[in-house]
Amino acid sequence: MSNPYAAVAITKHGVEMVRNMAGQFPGTDVYYMTKFARGDEQQLGYNMFEGSVKLILPDLFKRYNGIILFISLGAVVRMIAPLLVDKKVDPAVLVIDDRGEHVISVLSGHLGGANELTRQVAEVLGARPVITTASDVQGTIPVDLFGRELGWIVDSFDKATPVSAAVVNEEPVALIQETGERNWWKYDKPVPDHIRTFHSMAETESFAFNAALVISDRLLTDEEQQRFMSNGVLYRPKSLVLGMGCNRGTSLEELEQEVLATLAEQNLSVKSVRNIATIDLKKDEEGLLALCQKYDWELVTYAPAELNTVTLPNPSETVFKYTGAYGVSEPAALLSSGADHWLLEKKKSGNLTISIARIPFKP
Repeated sequence: MSNPYAAVAITKHGVEMVRNMAGQFPGTDVYYMTKFARGDEQQLGYNMFEGSVKLILPDLFKRYNGIILFISLGAVVRMIAPLLVDKKVDPAVLVIDDRGEHVISVLSGHLGGANELTRQVAEVLGARPVITTASDVQGTIPVDLFGRELGWIVDSFDKATPVSAAVVNEEPVALIQETGERNWWKYDKPVPDHIRTFHSMAETESFAFNAALVISDRLLTDEEQQRFMSNGVLYRPKSLVLGMGCNRGTSLEELEQEVLATLAEQNLSVKSVRNIATIDLKKDEEGLLALCQKYDWELVTYAPAELNTVTLPNPSETVFKYTGAYGVSEPAALLSSGADHWLLEKKKSGNLTISIARIPFKP
């Protein structure tokens, strides 16, 4: 797949629109029937096909993130029905009428991005976007997409459907945000009254809710799991920074084992780790680089002089002798996170030291 989107036309007017759109909407591969060829398709990189479009749809479903079809809605529904697997993996599917008046989000509106793609294509074509997803129409929280643009990870998805129903049906919903970005509300109006926001689970004691949205980097207790996750969705913001120091040549296996064990001891989720921070002497440390690659973390490094700007309760002359810094994991964690204190000041184990800090997000 050279581009994320495929645009397909099967009529004369559709071909005209798809050709015009291709020049204004980068990242789109064009497909239309050979009988509408104009002779410049090879030069432009357009794809021709013979026979029914139904024959090429299975391949397009596998290859593209989004499929834009200049075909009638009813025909599209019949053709894609046998191809549907799950909303977590199905591509976004859009339908555009033969006059280019309406762009309709048909499939994978949230997780697949069809709703946002619909808005973008409609703007290019000067058409009207048609989106029927309840949370978009009502202007409320899209449970299955909540926090995605902020980097949040959904840690428990099995209750997404009933929780979404509670949100759009205006049932009492508890939104507990212990950490993470606070600028998640995207509408120019207040959060709906039936969604009550709390800073901790303890604050919900007197609130009878039908569903819960929990934003936390903590591992929930059994009691919290039962109370909030029986009909709730848990989101993991990228709120933790691991400050690390290690001996040269420390293996990926040792680093990973100790990181996971330390986070578990602190009742913190590995899914909420944003990055590792260390001294610039370790910028080429193979074990650290491999760990960051495995978990898709950034490795942030600091010069000794930068690390020494942080006042440490227990500065080390030994560390200073070898690195020029009085500490590595502790100051690196604070500098990278912007915090003024540690969740874990320092833990030394084997060939490494670990410190943990939580990013102080603005209200």
